[in-house]
Amino acid sequence: MFSNWVIITKRPYFNPTMKQDSEKRSILVTSALPYANAPLHLGHILEHTQTDIWVRFQRMYGNNCIYVCADDAHGTPIMLKAEELDISPEELIDEIYQDHKATFEGYRISHDNFHTTHSEENKILSERIYNSLNEKSLIDKKIINQLYDTKKEMFLADRYVKGSCPNCGAQEQYGDNCEKCSATYNAIDLIDPVSVISGTTPIISESEHIFFKLSQLKDQITTWLDESHIQNPVRNKLNEWLEGDLKDWDISRDNPYFGFLIPGYEDKYFYVWLDAPIGYLASHLNYLSKNNDESKFEDFWEPDSQNEIFHFIGKDIMYFHALFFPMILLNANLKSPSGVFVHGFLTLNGEKMSKSRGNFISAKNYLNTLDPDYLRYFMGSKLGTGVDDIDLNLEDFKQKVNSDLVNKYANIASRTAKFINNHFKDTLSTELDTPELVEEFVEASIKISESYENLEFSKALKEIMSLADKANQYVDSKEPWILIKKEGNEEQVQSICTTAINLFRILTIMLSPVIPGFTQVAKDFLNEQETNWHSINDPLLSKKVKKFKPIITRIDENHINNLIGN
Repeated sequence: MFSNWVIITKRPYFNPTMKQDSEKRSILVTSALPYANAPLHLGHILEHTQTDIWVRFQRMYGNNCIYVCADDAHGTPIMLKAEELDISPEELIDEIYQDHKATFEGYRISHDNFHTTHSEENKILSERIYNSLNEKSLIDKKIINQLYDTKKEMFLADRYVKGSCPNCGAQEQYGDNCEKCSATYNAIDLIDPVSVISGTTPIISESEHIFFKLSQLKDQITTWLDESHIQNPVRNKLNEWLEGDLKDWDISRDNPYFGFLIPGYEDKYFYVWLDAPIGYLASHLNYLSKNNDESKFEDFWEPDSQNEIFHFIGKDIMYFHALFFPMILLNANLKSPSGVFVHGFLTLNGEKMSKSRGNFISAKNYLNTLDPDYLRYFMGSKLGTGVDDIDLNLEDFKQKVNSDLVNKYANIASRTAKFINNHFKDTLSTELDTPELVEEFVEASIKISESYENLEFSKALKEIMSLADKANQYVDSKEPWILIKKEGNEEQVQSICTTAINLFRILTIMLSPVIPGFTQVAKDFLNEQETNWHSINDPLLSKKVKKFKPIITRIDENHINNLIGN
C-alpha cells in the first residue's frame, strides 16, 4: 500500500549514507569504560542510554551494528580498594564486573559484549601495539620528577593527587586533567598537591618512565581531526590544545601497580589510559571469538577497512579519545575511529550529584523504584548534538513522562483497543478509515529516522509526540464511543479503531530504540514481535490483536520521594 523509501542523509558530524538491507553498513560502537571500583551511577546510564538508542536504531534500520564495552579494571585505585577490603584485585574487579553487567542489563542496555580490560585479549593487543610503536621509534625513556607519598611509600598515580589546576586555578582537581577547563597536565604541576591516600604533602622523587612521542605527531593529529566526525565545539577545543606545544605522553607507572607489565620490564606497568581504550578492541575480539569469527578481527581493524567505529564519551575524557588513542592506533597500523561523539555531564535538580548532600540517586535504587524506560525516555528527550550538561529535574521528569508516554502515546491504544476487543473479536478491519493520515505518519518517519541517525534524539521525540497528538485528535474527532451506540456503525467503528491502532503501531516502532521495554509490551498486544524500521510502510489489517492491558502507568509523588538520597 505504501511505497518503500531510501534515505540519503548527511549527519552533521558522522556523515554516512543511510542504506537499505542490500547495502548494510558495518558499524562498531563503544561507550566509555566504567571504572571497576564502585557501582554505576546515573552518569554512566546517561552515556550508555545515548549509545544504546543510536545502536538500536541502526539495527532496526538494517545495519550490522555491534556494541561492545568493558570494565576498566587496572590502576592504583583498584589496587588500593582491594587492599582496603582485604581481597585480591582480581576478586574485586570480578565482583564489580558482575554488578556492572547486571545493572546495565537492568537498564536494557543492549551490549553485544561486555568484557574487562584485565583479559588475555587486552594483554596481547596492548603488547602488540606497544611493540609496533617501539619499532617506529615512537617510544622514549625519560627520567622524570614524580610525586611520592613517603608515608605510603609509593609513587602517586594521577588520580591519587589533588590540588588546584595549574591552568584555571580550580580547586580539588586530580593530577591528570581538570574537570572544570578540561586541561591536561602533569600531577607535579598541581598547585598545593595533597596525597589522597594519606593526606600528606607528597615529595618530588625521580623515576624512569616510558613515553609515547605524541609531540612528533601534530600534523597527523590535525589531519585526523579534519577528516573525522567530531562535533564542532569539540573540534574547536581540541584545536586550541594543538595551538601550543604537544607533550609526549607518559604511558608507564611504577610498581606497586595493578595492570599489565610492559614488555622487557619487571617493575614498569602500562598506564591505565594506554590499555583501557585498547579494551575496545579486546572486547570486540572477545565477541568475535565467542561467535567463532575471530578471523574477522584483522579485516575489521586494518587501516583501510571500510567499517565504521564510533566512540560515545563524556567531555572530561575527549583529550584521550580524540588525540592519544587515534594516534596510537594509526601508528600501530590499525584503523582509527571514524568519529567520537561527546556529551555533557548529568546534574540532579540543577546541582552536581552529591551523596553527602543528599542530592543523589544510585543507578541500582532507581531500578528498585521505577521502570528504566521512564528514565531512558527523559534522557532521550534532552539529548542532542550539544555538549552541555543535562539536568534531571525530578518534577520535570515526572511531568514529561506522564504527559508524553501515558497521556499521549499509550492513550491512543487504551482508548480504541477496547472496541476491537469487545465488539470485533479482537480483529482489525480490512481497511483504514483515514489512510491519508497513516500515510502522513509514514512520511514523517523519514524525517524522524534522520534525527535518530544524526543523534538528535530530542528532535525525534518531539516530532513523535506531535504525531501522537494528531492521533489523539483523530480519535476525538471520530468519537467511536458515540458511534458504537448506533446500530449500523459497526464497520465504521472497526475501521476508525484500526486506523488509530495503526497510528499507535507506527509510533511504537518509532519509539522502540528509546523505550524497548514498553514498546515490547505494545508489540505483544499487537501480536507482532518481529518488526524493523521498514515495517512502518506496511499497515496492520485483518489481523487479530491480543486483549489490551495497560502499557505504561503514571509516575506519582511517592516514586519521586523514594528516589532521592538513595
